Amino acid sequence: MEQFRQSMLDLIIQTSTNLPADVRRAMEAILDKEEPGSQAATALSTIARNIDMACENEGAICQDTGMPTFKIKTPVGVNQLDMQKDILWAIEEATKRGKLRPNTVDPVTGKNSGNNIGSGAPVFYWEQWENDHIEVKLILKGGGCENKNIQYSLPATLEHLGKAGRDLEGVRKCILHAVWQAQGQGCSVGAIGVAIGADRAMGYSHAKDQLFRELDDTNPDPVLAKLEDEIMEHANKLNIGPMGFGGNSTLIGCKIGKYHRLPASFFVSVAYDCWAFRRLGVEIDAATGGIRTWMYRDADPKAMAKQEGIPLTGKEVVLRPPISDEQIRALKVGDIVLISGRMFTGRDALHKYLMDHDAPVDMNGGVLYHCGPVMLQDDSGEWHVKAAGPTTSIREEPYQADIIGKFGIRAVIGKGGMGPKTSAGLKEHGAVYLNAIGGAAQYYAETIKKVTGVHFLEEFGIPEALWEFETEDFAAIVTMDAHGNSLHADVLEDSAQRLEQLDLPVIQ
Repeated sequence: MEQFRQSMLDLIIQTSTNLPADVRRAMEAILDKEEPGSQAATALSTIARNIDMACENEGAICQDTGMPTFKIKTPVGVNQLDMQKDILWAIEEATKRGKLRPNTVDPVTGKNSGNNIGSGAPVFYWEQWENDHIEVKLILKGGGCENKNIQYSLPATLEHLGKAGRDLEGVRKCILHAVWQAQGQGCSVGAIGVAIGADRAMGYSHAKDQLFRELDDTNPDPVLAKLEDEIMEHANKLNIGPMGFGGNSTLIGCKIGKYHRLPASFFVSVAYDCWAFRRLGVEIDAATGGIRTWMYRDADPKAMAKQEGIPLTGKEVVLRPPISDEQIRALKVGDIVLISGRMFTGRDALHKYLMDHDAPVDMNGGVLYHCGPVMLQDDSGEWHVKAAGPTTSIREEPYQADIIGKFGIRAVIGKGGMGPKTSAGLKEHGAVYLNAIGGAAQYYAETIKKVTGVHFLEEFGIPEALWEFETEDFAAIVTMDAHGNSLHADVLEDSAQRLEQLDLPVIQ
């Protein structure tokens, strides 16, 4: 199959850069559901613009291109070993071209492979069938939403929902709790795949399998179809909203499957996916390896954005690092800031390192961005940013307050918010948390005008390195200020009360 390599490269690139048609329809349906001028409406506006930019630029929709997961069906007699070699070549080539971020990290040494290939990576599920063509489906699910996957063992007692028994009412409570616990950390609005039953391992696998269904399909099981509709209705009453900012739209899809279980075990497994729901597929000619048909894909998608992104009013606060204590303490939750000047990136590895070491740069008065960008280096050695959206910040909660105090950082940028320790640190040291729009990797890459330095590249790899950027009008929303206020804490409390007060009909 001489064309198979190129077919797989095309599939990977399109999956990373072009949202499937059903996801586009779902996102388009909610664009006007939020109050104009609200943080939720601002988030959706930016998301829509980013979707368009990714398609136009053939750039990664989100900088976290996840763990590539392939579902492949082949006729009897097709050499799956050769196919796997070709797919690995395509993965490595897509990484070299900046369509995938080098994500694969050895769990023992912490070393990034640099090419997205390693033990167990990428993920393959093979199946033989009686058809004469090959089917390859691919999903790219990032780490932020992967971390919000959750599994329940019934019976259980759930926060804000009480007892959940071994029945469909218990299952419904588990699913709603799964949506609530994700908040904005999984880049809501989101979609969930659910597996009722199975064993622990297959429960998670089958839950992710449900994400290969189209968002607007109808479950062939009428009981599960009704449950899917109920989950959508009740989840969108929780006021979690886009990015966890509060709002009318929290889910764009809920897909549920059931699988036989052991009498002693009753698991409910939930796979959470973000609005950047990257899933495509192809039908392949088994003789040539060429693409016969695309699955899920809109070959000629229309533009979604009605404006350029975060709508500016002229009331935005301009910050130019180094930022003073006075400037920071004048900010309040809800303010939109525009950052122009020097910015540093830092994620898990850097935070852990900085707890016990000095920084290689002067961060006093500076801005620290929770971001693992997609980067390419040209022949002259200059680095270029290909995608640069925020990563989920809560992972840095054990470190952030100490890092802020130790290095004099004035602003931290990420997504999903942070906890009480960070909130106290912001108040004590005079700093703010700024929420960028999760997944908007092309939108933010455009605001980064120059890469001025990089540190720990060899030690940590591209996503975890400390990058120095020169930015212009990088827009973000103050969601935690220097006075102890937190939009994230407010939404969490409000959505918890709504969860407790849901009027859930008895399942017949």
